[in-house]
Amino acid sequence: MTNKDEVIVCRCADVKLSEIQELIKDGCTTLDEIKRLSRACMGQCQGKTCRNLIMQELSKAHSIPIEAIKPSRFRPPVVTISLGSLAEEDNHEK
Repeated sequence: MTNKDEVIVCRCADVKLSEIQELIKDGCTTLDEIKRLSRACMGQCQGKTCRNLIMQELSKAHSIPIEAIKPSRFRPPVVTISLGSLAEEDNHEK
């Protein structure tokens, strides 16, 4: 049986359930507040795995429907580049 304190909510940033609950207890009322303070939802998956779990905790703690919680935006951590840019040869002489 896993200890509740050890349950990982955000695998990308290694944020535990106990950390999320502590932030809510300390006054966080939005997903963006938790995101900024814990770095949850800011990893490679951009919250695809943890966003709903955090929203459920907010809903439960503040007794509001999950639909009333504003989801955060997806912001990819990198700029996309074309395959052509990757395939170009290095024309510089060495």
